[in-house]
Amino acid sequence: MDPIIDLDFIDNRTPEQATAAASCDTKVTAETNTGKTRKLYIESYGCQMNFSDSEIVSSIMFEQGFDTTAQIEQADVVFLNTCSIREKAETTVRNRLGQINYFKKKKPEMVIGILGCMAERLKKSLLEEEKIVDLVVGPDAYRDLPNLINEVDGGQKAVNVLLSREETYADINPIRLNSNGVSAFISIMRGCDNMCSFCVVPFTRGRERSRDAHSIVREAEALVAQGYKEVTLLGQNVDSYKWASEDGTEQVNFAQLLEMVAQLSPNLRVRFSTSHPKDITDEVLYTMKKYDNICKYIHLPAQSGNSRVLELMNRTYDRAWYLNRVDAIRAILGEDCGISSDMIAGFCSETEEEHQDTLSLMDYVQYDYSYMFFYSERPGTLAARKLEDDVPLEVKKRRLAEIIEKQRECSLNRNKRDVGRVHRVLVEGFSKKSDDQLSGRNDQNKVVIFDKKHYKKGDYVNVFVNDCSVGTLFGEAVD
Repeated sequence: MDPIIDLDFIDNRTPEQATAAASCDTKVTAETNTGKTRKLYIESYGCQMNFSDSEIVSSIMFEQGFDTTAQIEQADVVFLNTCSIREKAETTVRNRLGQINYFKKKKPEMVIGILGCMAERLKKSLLEEEKIVDLVVGPDAYRDLPNLINEVDGGQKAVNVLLSREETYADINPIRLNSNGVSAFISIMRGCDNMCSFCVVPFTRGRERSRDAHSIVREAEALVAQGYKEVTLLGQNVDSYKWASEDGTEQVNFAQLLEMVAQLSPNLRVRFSTSHPKDITDEVLYTMKKYDNICKYIHLPAQSGNSRVLELMNRTYDRAWYLNRVDAIRAILGEDCGISSDMIAGFCSETEEEHQDTLSLMDYVQYDYSYMFFYSERPGTLAARKLEDDVPLEVKKRRLAEIIEKQRECSLNRNKRDVGRVHRVLVEGFSKKSDDQLSGRNDQNKVVIFDKKHYKKGDYVNVFVNDCSVGTLFGEAVD
């Protein structure tokens, strides 16, 4: 996934705080005031797929007479778009429902709905235990929201968590929520066929299916026309994207789709996430090399550096295969290509020696950044059914702390390489600390801070980097 957080958090957070932040990032709807009669408020938790889905939901609800609001007390309908990937995210949502009960008591007609992965996994308990929940809707049932809202308006509880083998929402034009007007996400596929033993996604989002390639290109074209400068192609496993026309005369794989989008405009930056190590091909890498506007950055989750643990995780590759893919990235795209990862500390039966294999993998790859967690068993997964969660919590936390410290070293090493160079930066807005400085990202998806001068959001600026921290580059704009 394109980073919801980056390594800025490492400078001043404990490993536990970093893990908690990573596992439940949240976004809230922005205000739209087009004169609609009812107000919709959405809180989205977790990954960019969820944030993208909330844009689809907003579009569907807009057609039903709803504007969006950023103020929950003004809402007629409140949706929590949920994540089940880690226990922390589910706990956060349950706690939030308790807080929302305050608003529900003051406004009894307010409709409360749970969307997304928690909805599918916990449909029964959500309706029975969380008394304020009026409807529960899974990721493939958003088109049914108008009917479900009508059921609730009629005094009934409403549920639709059916998973689909066809639904891609290809014809729905998302309403861009909290958009900076510069970068946007385009969902290119839904679901996942990789049965990683620790992961709930195949059970909560269903089987993998790819969206019509031409609808993706049309959406990207529309974004360019609206002035967007960057798109991120989203999927649980983008490298397995494969679309065929109904008559079978046209077939498009991910490398070809990437090229189709890159060709729209040389000023449109193209990113993608997430790649699976078993599927990323040299064809994709050579396509990235061919087009300057395809960002030289790959999120390539390893999860572990040990082959036995990878087999238990059902990742379908081993350490040697993963290193082969890293070597191919370096050979084809060069040492400057950014690589990030996901790492899980303390998976079932992981030994100290196997943990050391993860650290040595990090030394070899030199990740620019990583998303790092200790293992938490998710009900319904293969690991929960077949493996014992037998690594003590204190050991998991200690190993996670070591992984985070290793990543600090790698990130700082990688960022030091960028000092003394000029980077093309796409400005996303002001820096967090000062309106006299701007913040943007370079090709490798790293945050770059520099003095504002006459530049503005949406500009491409050449920045000479003269300093860095673990998570940020600092520099001066050059003409």
